[in-house]
Amino acid sequence: MTIRIGKMHVASFETDPKHLGFVLARYHFVARMLHGRGLVLEVGCGDCTGMQVVKGVVGALIGCDLDVGDRAPIYCYKHDILDGPFHGPGGNPSLKWDAVYSLDVLEHISPDNENLFLRNICESLSENGAVIIGMPSLESQPYASELSKLHHVNCKTENELRELLSRHFYNVFLFGMNDSSLHTGYGPMCHYRLAVCSGSR
Repeated sequence: MTIRIGKMHVASFETDPKHLGFVLARYHFVARMLHGRGLVLEVGCGDCTGMQVVKGVVGALIGCDLDVGDRAPIYCYKHDILDGPFHGPGGNPSLKWDAVYSLDVLEHISPDNENLFLRNICESLSENGAVIIGMPSLESQPYASELSKLHHVNCKTENELRELLSRHFYNVFLFGMNDSSLHTGYGPMCHYRLAVCSGSR
């Protein structure tokens, strides 16, 4: 079987190989948290490279993104989550996801649209569904590349992310990640944040 790595991550590996390791560590966290879940959606799946870490431990994994392009052999569909909930390839409103995750997306969503982003995710979540949100911390941005800074319009502190997610979920559990090390340490020293949420409001 041929495993394809998307163009975006090939470029990342060529310029800074360790960064691909950091990205895959985030997907490994998702895989461990969602192990055994049935129907799972990735919002903003990019070039699908990370999905390959998750797909083997869940029942079915589907991705959606603004631009699907030339994808790896994983089900991925063109959809802007700001336009509305993603109800699967058939657009079935009764479809409910057992889990949804979105890594490195929220920081690209304007603060004016962040609640819409989360509402549309919650609307198609099952009653006992879980959501994982991952994003760079606000504190990491002085060390980000100029290109990243240009597109990162909504990075947050730990308290800001908790407050936002608590508007949409009864349960919000925050973790930090520095490089590929997961921890529950001091918020302002986190380079990356991962939030596990449940109990949509």
